Amino acid sequence: MTEVKLSHFDAADYLKTEEDIAFYMEAVMEEAGDDPAFIIKALGAVARARNMTKLAQDAGMSREGLYKALSGDGNPSLATVLKVAKALNLKLTLQAA
Repeated sequence: MTEVKLSHFDAADYLKTEEDIAFYMEAVMEEAGDDPAFIIKALGAVARARNMTKLAQDAGMSREGLYKALSGDGNPSLATVLKVAKALNLKLTLQAA
């Protein structure tokens, strides 16, 4: 049997442009369904693709607090999600299903 070697995948490695980020977040919102942790983890990938320290400053948070909130295990408030989205130059919108 041949051994298959897999590498760790991190979406942040592929989010190079604003357009990449916009398409990624659109796909996440389509796929997330009722799973807020999926969306939060995706925001974390976008944050890692950017400068996490500057993003934390822009969102008015500590770097450690931002990592924790966007880890996928975190449970950030809507206010935190909105601050992070704004700092990432993203806008959360709601529309009829």
